[in-house]
Amino acid sequence: MNKKILITGISGFVGNYLARLLVNKEGVRLAGTYHSEIGASLADISSNIELYRLDLMDFEKVVEVIEKCKPDEIYHLAALASAAKSFENPSLVVTNNITSQLNLLEAVRKGNINPKIMIISSAEVYGIVSPSDIPVDEQTPLKPASPYAISKIAQDYMGLQYNISYNLNIIRVRPFNHIGPGQTDQFATSAFAKKVAEIESGKREPILTVGNLEAKRDFTNVKDMVRAYVLLMEKGIAGEVYNIGSGKSYKMSDVLNILLSFSNAKIKVEVDPKLLRPSDNPELLCDNTKFKNLTNWTAEISIEKTLEEILEFWRKNV
Repeated sequence: MNKKILITGISGFVGNYLARLLVNKEGVRLAGTYHSEIGASLADISSNIELYRLDLMDFEKVVEVIEKCKPDEIYHLAALASAAKSFENPSLVVTNNITSQLNLLEAVRKGNINPKIMIISSAEVYGIVSPSDIPVDEQTPLKPASPYAISKIAQDYMGLQYNISYNLNIIRVRPFNHIGPGQTDQFATSAFAKKVAEIESGKREPILTVGNLEAKRDFTNVKDMVRAYVLLMEKGIAGEVYNIGSGKSYKMSDVLNILLSFSNAKIKVEVDPKLLRPSDNPELLCDNTKFKNLTNWTAEISIEKTLEEILEFWRKNV
């Protein structure tokens, strides 16, 4: 019997990789929602996906899609995803991320279906973490440091509330930083790589502007992350929340140095105060014990290979 899987935000960075992992799986019929343009990134597999152009802020249209699609599983990826950008327009980010998910869960509840739903929260919910709480497990206090983090706490706890109140089959995941080719330059590693590629091609002066290089982050290749999502969808327990990350943290200065080691260009690094956030967490390091014990997952792709792939992507796209 075929299983119908719906990915919201299928044309986004993570949605694209998840779609590619699932589209050829035996017994899977894949569907996805996208907001504006499906884009070239899914062109080669789009004929094998049931696609819906959908604004998740439009409740009536969300109801229509859920009634037509009747999914057995939903990966809710659609969101405005940049913590840094959320400081520029907090109202947009908070309103969009909360209301979009609320519309989705209400449509499911009123549609008399009970799919397994994965709510994608974020490790950003932990915010400013005390050194004594490193590495970060699921019991670590939430101290949000951005409007984006607030929206993700709301999404996270809304998932729990709908599980408690309506017995919806919801699991929540708090992914730590995940990176790879195709991620926008709103994110630091991609921004670094794009600037290096632009310098190499003569499109930028040999000065690389950066924000806070002292912060330490837990990076996972996006392919490892979507593999984790699929494992969690299979084995995760309704009502529970799971951290996913590599379990290794890297100082941003070290990440930049790895990237620079792949280039022969002579590049000067300068801190740009405009790239500094009003608040920033010194370190986020994932304690993935709960998830690892459940699934035996481990991150397989090295930070070096990941960064090299991101740089190659930008060399082809600047």
